[in-house]
Amino acid sequence: MPAAHRRDTPPPRTGSSETEVLRGFLGYLRDSIAAKVEGAPEPQARTYRTPSGTNLLGLLHHLTAVERATFLDEEVTDWQATFDAPAADSVADVVARYRETVARADAVLDTCAGLGAPVPRARTRGPAPSIRWALVHMIEETGRHAGHADVLRELTDGTTGR
Repeated sequence: MPAAHRRDTPPPRTGSSETEVLRGFLGYLRDSIAAKVEGAPEPQARTYRTPSGTNLLGLLHHLTAVERATFLDEEVTDWQATFDAPAADSVADVVARYRETVARADAVLDTCAGLGAPVPRARTRGPAPSIRWALVHMIEETGRHAGHADVLRELTDGTTGR
């Protein structure tokens, strides 16, 4: 199957503050993985491509749950289940839900006093991590799964690039 090529987007040029750099790179990775999943063909987008059951749509569904748990104080009781998108959801549904979650998470981040401040929590479940920790965690998590998505999308329909 001939590869479809997307234009590679270089890493972001951000401001010089730590907050601008962290949020800039997280935004870049969020956009990259959403673009990688967007337009993926059904049912291949949810086809397991590894023995462990990894699939393209499941990665984005999982990242939506991680964003919600990290920034929106939503509880996840079964992390493994987050790797499978609901059968009734289309690729467009999962991408839209991810983008909406990212917008809500960014709105929370916009209200935070600084990187050392705790992530806002309504529920009591131990001390909240700092905004700095949460941003670095989401950069690591999103970057790792964006790399997985690169490989899975190429295996799905030959599409490459960020």
